[in-house]
Amino acid sequence: MTATATENVSATAAPARPRKKKSKKFSPWGIVAWLAGLGFFFPVFWMVLTSFKQESAAATNPPTLFFTPTLDQYSAVFSQGIGPAMLNSLFATGMSTILVLLLGVPAAFALSLRPVRKTSDALFFFMSTKMLPVVAVILPLYVIVSNVGLLDNIWALVVLYTAMNLPIAVWMMRSFFLEVPGELLEAASLDGASLWRSVREVILPLVSPGIAATALICVIFAWNEFFFAVNLTAVNAQTMPVYLVGFIAGEGQYWAVLSAAATMAALPVILCGWFAQNKLVRGLSFGAIK
Repeated sequence: MTATATENVSATAAPARPRKKKSKKFSPWGIVAWLAGLGFFFPVFWMVLTSFKQESAAATNPPTLFFTPTLDQYSAVFSQGIGPAMLNSLFATGMSTILVLLLGVPAAFALSLRPVRKTSDALFFFMSTKMLPVVAVILPLYVIVSNVGLLDNIWALVVLYTAMNLPIAVWMMRSFFLEVPGELLEAASLDGASLWRSVREVILPLVSPGIAATALICVIFAWNEFFFAVNLTAVNAQTMPVYLVGFIAGEGQYWAVLSAAATMAALPVILCGWFAQNKLVRGLSFGAIK
């Protein structure tokens, strides 16, 4: 290309658009959002702050803002046997979440990309199991668990937590699978990939944020469950919510040690949400933007 042609091309080329600077205008809604966020976080902050106080400082009115931090309450929590309750909650929550994903992901896939007959009836059946009040089924459940010898056994909670979270997982995962184009499976099958390989290497990587979001919600529901645990366990299978009730004595509430135990109980779920926050945000917003 000659120099003249080069000059003509560069002369007719569209000038580069200057980059727009981000607007830094004052937004009152931003202040409102920050205030709302701080309002939701303040009880957690006050719980953690109280856990480092002595009981005398925790029970003052008005509250004591300046004090000498101490770890005595955490020592008291560990000396009162938080370990077995923590392990029971970790086992019941982790095992039930794994079972929910193993059962719920294939079911959601079958109801979305590979629909079966009467899909709407199957979905209604899943959600109908959540419509019955828990208090209405605790008596027959207690009789069944007692007859099979699983009373005060952690495996009873694993089965119940799996059944409790499975409908939610199926509905959530189905919405994530519906956002995956069905043409991807067709293209993979034309390339000679089997159905299992297509799901493993094509579909599951796309819906992994949804799986992470579903798993975290199941973890939160199972970890915080109290009604089944308090009625079907005693000592051997005691979970963290039941363990926390032991700090509410008849002569009063010990706020500092209760705050320390509650902080220890909330810490695993907070850590799970912290480590999975990237996939959690993507999963909860999956399919929101076309």
